[in-house]
Amino acid sequence: MDLSIGEVAQRSGLSVHALRFYEREGLFANPVRRLSNGRRIYHEEDLEWLAICTKLRASNMPLMLIRRYIELVRQGPGNEHERLEVLRRHEAHVEAQIRELQDTLAVMRHKVHIYEDHVARGDADQLWNPSHPAAPRGNTHQECQPPQGT
Repeated sequence: MDLSIGEVAQRSGLSVHALRFYEREGLFANPVRRLSNGRRIYHEEDLEWLAICTKLRASNMPLMLIRRYIELVRQGPGNEHERLEVLRRHEAHVEAQIRELQDTLAVMRHKVHIYEDHVARGDADQLWNPSHPAAPRGNTHQECQPPQGT
């Protein structure tokens, strides 16, 4: 079934502008087909690829690496080991991002706990504020310290 750029935008959640960008950057697995009047025509497999491609982009896969992967896919059978290596390298990158985000989440949870405690006790005004160094500091050094064990 032929799909217009508007239909693909609606179904993929990408803007028309983003779809044109993906096309310009060579990020479609198959070249976008056009009618004689220049209108772009998409197919279901384009939507399937866009779902994968947007996940690769969301995980910070560089455009160059996505293009490399697409190039290998377009070449057809025989380079599966190379495709696998591209995906494994990016998988390791995503895992590192997740670890970093988990560390960041631990720090944020620690800070939330400190603020909750101070707000509940009614002494939130005692929290450290670098723009007011004369403010009472009490036991506020804990706000700047990361949680133990991270």
